[in-house]
Formats: sequence, structure tokens, C-alpha cells
Amino acid sequence: MILHIDKTLSKETVEQLAAKNQAFCIEEQEHFTVITGSAVKDVPADFEGHTLNSWVFPNDNQLASREYIKATRKVDFGSFAIGGDTKNTVLIGGPCSVESEAQIRESATFMAGLGLKMFRGGCYKPRTSPYSFQGLGLEGLKLLAKMREEFGMVVITEARDASHIDEIIEYTDVIQVGAKAMYDQGILRACAKIRKPVLIKRGFGTTLQEFVQAAEFVLSGGNPNVVLCERGIRTFETGTRFTLDLCGVAWLKKHTNLPIILDPSHAMGYAYGVADLARACTAMGIDGLLIEAHPNPKVAMSDASQQLNHAEFEALLNSLKPVAQSVGYQMI
Repeated sequence: MILHIDKTLSKETVEQLAAKNQAFCIEEQEHFTVITGSAVKDVPADFEGHTLNSWVFPNDNQLASREYIKATRKVDFGSFAIGGDTKNTVLIGGPCSVESEAQIRESATFMAGLGLKMFRGGCYKPRTSPYSFQGLGLEGLKLLAKMREEFGMVVITEARDASHIDEIIEYTDVIQVGAKAMYDQGILRACAKIRKPVLIKRGFGTTLQEFVQAAEFVLSGGNPNVVLCERGIRTFETGTRFTLDLCGVAWLKKHTNLPIILDPSHAMGYAYGVADLARACTAMGIDGLLIEAHPNPKVAMSDASQQLNHAEFEALLNSLKPVAQSVGYQMI
């Protein structure tokens, strides 16, 4: 249940009553928002006489529900925004991993030259094998921040676990919660305490309900700037790395108020299929694409098979713009 509580009560009082009822409390400009579990069907007696509005939900997908906020939430990245009524589809490009200053500068120079506004690069890599490249860590974060200062792009990188979440928050503009970290409550609760945008990737064995509940961890802590990212789920198919769940995207668009970004690179796992998938995603009227590109994919230290080279990436961008326009969006 979501309650809007008037401000005749002090913040301290509302927080105390929320804690008593095992509820979350967010202070808004005109009211307090109190969120209980979905099992609560009636307004708690402590809030009677102070409740402006209330919503009851069948499950714990509440703050992200279109029944609560009908319009898609607008998430502001400073120089641009997605969601709301922007009709923007942001293309996020960059290599899978930050490997060296020379590599990441070459990539950033290229992406900035195309006019891209957001730049990606992994610094803490959640690899399946302990013998694979694990990322440059803090050194990589500092290189990403350096590229932001030089090229003016918003930077996004992935948090592998809660041990380095404070570093991620300090050095990057957007925090990516990866598929393998989606259930890490340490990361989610840390992201809930800030106002920076948070992109949550769907776990490859995660239901849509569980996916949205991960977002609720961040939203219920007071950070409204949450974006969902579909990156493919594991099915019986072995010919591709994962299976991109466009049916799930349609469900998310219908039932949630959060902007949606798609990652065809991780879904396909092979560069040859990324462009077709990206065009199909764009045709759905989405808020963004996350696509990996490397100056020389053959020597990439992680996910070499799925990364586009720069010529392929530029050709893809040019093909995406008319697709976006055909469904009333603009590629940025």
C-alpha cells in the first residue's frame, strides 16, 4: 500500500510511525509518501486523519506501477533526459571493459564525434571465470572520469558487488546494477540513498516480477531515478548467448512507469546479430539502447565476440535514426 500523508505531521513523527508499521517513508515537496507491504489492505490506524490518498496493490510492484503513476517517469541526466514526454531514445556506446587509457580515449573520441551523450565502459567485471580479465577497478573508474571531463559525455559503469559501490557512485554519473548483481541488496540500498540515475539490468533467470521488485528497493529508499534494462534471459536455446525478451519489454511498458533500455549485445552474444536486434528494439518505442563497441574487437579483453567495431557501430547508428523517427522517437 502507498499512502500520501499530509504535512500537518512532522517528518520525525511520520518516520517514527512508518518504522512502527514496518513501512518506508519518503519526504516529497507537498506530502510524505509511506509505503507498506502489499499484504496491508487498510490504512494503518496511526495515519487515519492524515491520509490524502492511498493505493492498494496485489503485489509489491508499487512505486513502479502505472496504477500509481500513469506516465513514464522522466529521468534527467543533466544534458538530456529520457522518459516523460521526451520521446528520446538514448544510444549508450562504448567498450565492454576499460582496458587502457589509449583504448578508452580512442573509443571516447569516436563516440563523442558521433554526438553520443552517454559513454559506457566496465571497470569491475563480474566474470564467470576467475581466470578471465576482471577489469582495472579504481584505475578504470578514474580513466572513465577523465574521459567525461575531456569529452563532456555522461559516463556509466557497472557495480559488481557492494564492496566498491561507493567508488562507483563517486566517479560515475549513472550506476549500472548488472544482471549478476540484481539481487545484491547492498548495491540496491546504497543506490537508494543517492539521486544519481540507476540502471538495473534484468537477471538472466529473473521473472518480470522479481525484476521490478529490484527497482522497488531503490525507489522505496527515495531515489526516483531508476531505469530498467532488458539484456536477455536464459532459455533452452544455445545458438545465441541469451534470448532477448521483447514480450517482457511489452509487459514492462504496459505495467510499469519506468524508462526501459535494451541491451542487444549481451542478448545476442555475437556481433553479426546486434544491428538487427537493435532496430527491432528501437521499433518498440523504447528509451534507450546499450551497445558495445571496441576499436578492435579481435583483441578485446572481454566479450570480444559481441562487440561491434567502430565502422559497424556508425552504420548501425545511421540505420537506427529513421527507425526511431518512424515510431515518433528521436535517437540521441
